[in-house]
Amino acid sequence: MYIRFNSSQSVEIAVPDERVPIQHYLRQPRRLVNALVDRTRTQQLSDDCFRLKMRPLQFMMLSIQPTVDMRVWAESDGTINLESVACEIRGVGYINDRFALNLKGQLAAHQSSGLTYLKGKADLEVQVELPPPFWLTPKPILEATGNGLLKSVLLSVKQRLMYQLLLDYRQWANSEIDVISTDIPQILSLEG
Repeated sequence: MYIRFNSSQSVEIAVPDERVPIQHYLRQPRRLVNALVDRTRTQQLSDDCFRLKMRPLQFMMLSIQPTVDMRVWAESDGTINLESVACEIRGVGYINDRFALNLKGQLAAHQSSGLTYLKGKADLEVQVELPPPFWLTPKPILEATGNGLLKSVLLSVKQRLMYQLLLDYRQWANSEIDVISTDIPQILSLEG
């Protein structure tokens, strides 16, 4: 029995003023990936592709651990895009062979009344053929359970984004200012 689950999550975060605008920070997709997922569970495959090993998830009586390859890139205005390009389910071969995950998201900085906000949205869809033991479970129960699971995944990503991204941005902005302020005297001494 094939079944489809989906969930969407929006986010709007007020960004504190720093001396380096957040658009500069957003042009570094690796930093965003590290803000979204613990570094011990990520692997960089190329400049814009990352393998994310998710924590094990419980779906009814199944325990699955998705590993998702994500393409993450920045546009010239600092808008970050992400999309899944591959997925593997560890733990249940039957599910892995009959599983498709599609994740798309975007995050961009916007100005309003002199303040900067990050606004974004993520859409997650999973299509899976469930093993025979699930065929006796009513489809509305399976859909509610699956949609709830996806919603909890996106909500946990949103919470981490809201806390970790701003913390990392603040640290990055301050370190960028420190680098600039230590380089200026060296540059001036070389010119003189």
